[in-house]
Amino acid sequence: MIEKGKRKRTITQKQVAGENTFVEDNEERNTTILDNGSENAVDSKVERNSNDHPYPVSHELYLNRELSWLEFNRRVLEEAKRETNPLLERVKFISIFGSNFDEFFMIRVSGLEEQLSAGIQLPSLDGLTPFEQLSFVRERVIEMMSEARNMLYDELLPKLQNSGIIFRHCNELSKEKREDLNRFFDEQIFPVLTPLAFDPGHPFPHVSNLSISLAVELLGDDGQPRFARLKVPNTLNRLIRLDRLNTKPQRKNKDKEPEKIEMVWLEDVIQHNLQKLFPGVTILSAYPFRVIRDADIEIEEDEAGDLLETIEAGIRQRKYGEVVRLDINPGLSEGMKAILMENLGVEERHIYSLRGALGLSSLIELMEIDRPELKDQSFVPRNPFIDESESFFTQIAKQDILLHHPYDSFQPIVDLVSKASDDPAVVAIKQSLYRVGSKSPVVQRLIEAAGRDKQVAVLVELKARFDEENNIIWAKALESAGVHVVYGLIGLKTHAKMLLIVRREEDGSLKRYVHLGTGNYNASTAKIYTDYSFLTADSEIAADVSDLFNFLTGYSKQKNYRKLLVAPHNIRVGILEKIRREIAVHKALGGGGRIIFKMNALTDASVINALYEASEAGVKIDLIIRGICVLKPEIKGFSENIRVISIVGRFLEHSRVYFFHNGGKEEIYLGSADMMGRNLDRRVETLFPIESTKLQKSLKKHLDEMLKDDTNAWILDGNGRYHRIMSIDQHHYCSQLKFLEVSQRSRK
Repeated sequence: MIEKGKRKRTITQKQVAGENTFVEDNEERNTTILDNGSENAVDSKVERNSNDHPYPVSHELYLNRELSWLEFNRRVLEEAKRETNPLLERVKFISIFGSNFDEFFMIRVSGLEEQLSAGIQLPSLDGLTPFEQLSFVRERVIEMMSEARNMLYDELLPKLQNSGIIFRHCNELSKEKREDLNRFFDEQIFPVLTPLAFDPGHPFPHVSNLSISLAVELLGDDGQPRFARLKVPNTLNRLIRLDRLNTKPQRKNKDKEPEKIEMVWLEDVIQHNLQKLFPGVTILSAYPFRVIRDADIEIEEDEAGDLLETIEAGIRQRKYGEVVRLDINPGLSEGMKAILMENLGVEERHIYSLRGALGLSSLIELMEIDRPELKDQSFVPRNPFIDESESFFTQIAKQDILLHHPYDSFQPIVDLVSKASDDPAVVAIKQSLYRVGSKSPVVQRLIEAAGRDKQVAVLVELKARFDEENNIIWAKALESAGVHVVYGLIGLKTHAKMLLIVRREEDGSLKRYVHLGTGNYNASTAKIYTDYSFLTADSEIAADVSDLFNFLTGYSKQKNYRKLLVAPHNIRVGILEKIRREIAVHKALGGGGRIIFKMNALTDASVINALYEASEAGVKIDLIIRGICVLKPEIKGFSENIRVISIVGRFLEHSRVYFFHNGGKEEIYLGSADMMGRNLDRRVETLFPIESTKLQKSLKKHLDEMLKDDTNAWILDGNGRYHRIMSIDQHHYCSQLKFLEVSQRSRK
């Protein structure tokens, strides 16, 4: 448990008034995996819930959002333990686990800290105050971090060593290798290091977010200890390969990895050469420390003169946020620890004493090693556009097309933008961009289209957390190329994934072609995220997308759409109506009610309570939720007919699918929105119907495959804990592997 303490940050009562606060990516944030993805793992500090639900709010009906997220990261850690995963993939999951925790502290924990600092004790849906949530979070984080590091050092690294990938300390190296490493230090590391003293003439140096530093204890001229901080440069790889330092070739065939690869942590090399930075001074000790700060940018959009400039300034301010976590190694002296605590403004409860290297997200660098036998088997995704005799536009006009990434290639979407750019019959292209990555072929094609005098309009969401810098760069590049660039609506993030192409047909008429997706226009993440792409020339959907772009780029007040459900206008209303219709049809037919939702997170009270109502009426409900789930299953009278599973495996489950049996007249919606207050109230989102019987059957089969999964699937119990699903007959079924097999068979 933690003790209350004073913090410097503030949060106003206005920010949480009337709101339930319970402390996703990531979504898609890590974008590594797991939202964190980034985007999945974490988002706004305060979550609003609608009062539109049939039950009074009762704390016993809900799980805690923050503890639910911790359970998600525990499932990520379980993938590192899994012996059936290739060795480097197991280490990769340790990296993702660490990266997820970094973002969780930067956003979610910092939000709780702000509420605690302001004296706000408004409970979460499950009844916990910010103080209580921070207590439980710290307790579980310490347990999970210890478990991860023991797994890494006691099992994974020894197994890597047996496979020829060896982590060394400098003092373990041969004389020749130490000389190579010292030469590398002198030439590549020493010039960028800046030791910073701390004394009456030197103020305590600023320690930037996520940076690793060395706390160096020196003996002063007066015989008293002195403190100096040395930042470990983030412009160099954390892991230094010794085989790449030696000027003498170690093998004849340079296309193959050496049989033995030795690695040294960058900070270990710096520690080994510390005396070169402090000549003539006695070094008493040196230990690494790492800081995590509040990284949630607060922007008063309605007061911003220029949103792009305001967000640029916010990014610069991010590194100065309050410290919410300080990682240290055991052995750091109490005196040095006291200096850090006082000058970083932290208390004991913010300190995590960790075994081994800090910042384990850097382990992702090991994936650069060319050892395919230690990784997941590579595959070539399927490309459904195989009829080269017909253009993309002709194929889309004939029938709706559904792609299932990464099993289906994302390249057709890039090619579609490229074809639109080249095609003289295309007169306009409109697209929304949320997270496109640092290298974006889609953006390049849009720039080329503008250069061919086509009307190109792009909405770039500058507020996509942790992708602001990339998006600013692309926004400027697009503007320089003559593209009409807008940044969205004040107070809302545009999270919808939309592409609209207007083409003049041979008869002189204009026809609109649409791409709608559940994931971002990011060719890199499309290789590891499971998402859907929907291509259609349906006139009503195209008209809806046109109206939505006008809403985003102009002063349109459009709220009603033909086929799309659009947040913040009517996704919540539409989903609630369809749940209640399912209840009514179930009762009228005497049974058969069925709902299947697949999403990244479920936290919205109104949707949860509508699902409780449906369960109580006898409707069978399956929820496939990768990350946070606040709904509590197994409550007698409320959720006995609800099953919640989570699939965590090789690919990040990122698609959103909403299925309603509707008495046999099945409806399926795909889209960008999770059932969270942020998605339903504070984002522009789309859910779009799949009306083709063929595509509906395909999607329903996908859902059924996932519901049969007993390999990567976990089931949620009423206490908020997840348990791996094990088949009774030991016949293991993996939905992701099944999709891969189908994809590869269809390519042959």
